[in-house]
Amino acid sequence: MIIFIMKKTIKIILGLVFIAVLIPVLLIAWATFTDYCPGPETIVSARPDAPYIPEAKTYHLLTWNLGYGGLSRDMDFFYDGGKQVRPCKNTVRQNIDAIKQFLADRTDVDFFLLQEVDRNSKRSYSINEVSEISGQFPEFKSFFAKNYDVFFVPVPVSDPLGHVLSGLLTLSRFEPVRVVRHSFPGNYSWPQGLFMLDRCFMTARYRLKSGKQFLVINTHNSAYDNGTLRKNQMKFLKNFLINEYQKGNYVLVGGDWNQCPPEFRPEFKRNRMDNENRMDINSNYLPGWTWAYDKTTPTNRRVKTPYDPETCLTTTIDFFLVSPNIKIKKVQGIHLDFEHSDHNPVKIEIQLN
Repeated sequence: MIIFIMKKTIKIILGLVFIAVLIPVLLIAWATFTDYCPGPETIVSARPDAPYIPEAKTYHLLTWNLGYGGLSRDMDFFYDGGKQVRPCKNTVRQNIDAIKQFLADRTDVDFFLLQEVDRNSKRSYSINEVSEISGQFPEFKSFFAKNYDVFFVPVPVSDPLGHVLSGLLTLSRFEPVRVVRHSFPGNYSWPQGLFMLDRCFMTARYRLKSGKQFLVINTHNSAYDNGTLRKNQMKFLKNFLINEYQKGNYVLVGGDWNQCPPEFRPEFKRNRMDNENRMDINSNYLPGWTWAYDKTTPTNRRVKTPYDPETCLTTTIDFFLVSPNIKIKKVQGIHLDFEHSDHNPVKIEIQLN
């Protein structure tokens, strides 16, 4: 009898070991088979006969990482050292509604450059944020570029993040002649890379009567890496920007760079600067170009704990880069106390010289 029980116990243990090994193998195999592998360039929109845009106009642009509506001020996040994976559905719904209202109230903005906008993700309860936000602006053109498309993110094991479909959303008052998704080079190694973002920037081109173009670029660079990915991405972007400027085009880049502007010296009035694992862009990145940011307003908070303005570490990683032929009239960080996102929006006013 004892021998029988021992044999049965061994079979059960071997069966559990087999299942424990098989499930990860099947998961990785399926993730490899379904992996989102975009090419170097993906055409999002093309309209060669798009009308010219005014050259002697002051343009208003706003960039904001929405944190997919799931990283509001009461949230901590496991990936940043916190405990939570996602808030309740009602909280996400309230955050998205508040974000939509804030954007709708910015009636003077001509271009919205938004990041971490979900289209179908478990973390945001499959709310189609792209459709809802675009629907707030029926008179605007809407363009979406995926940078996160994974059928199942298996971490944390106790409560997996699940399926994610998210990306960059650009809303434009004007019709561009061409919108392209550009893949950033490099990624995490296999198999980790199967479950991580495929970083990119999205370029919208607008016709000018002078024969030149105005390029509005929405970017979201890597986070959590040791800096190697970001350095390679910045090098790739730099070559792209130099090439466009040499053609005589006007170029503006806005978004979440996940690094501070060159030689950033904050003057935050009521927040603490996060200097842990800080990474600054090289001061010689593009001589003559201008980094536009508000040094008095943090744009991002550490999500290790819920937001407390006295203790929570903050930084500035959301800003603009403009070519020398563009005049900056004003740049303003809008401090929302991280009420509905772990980022604050930044607004800029520019004029084409």
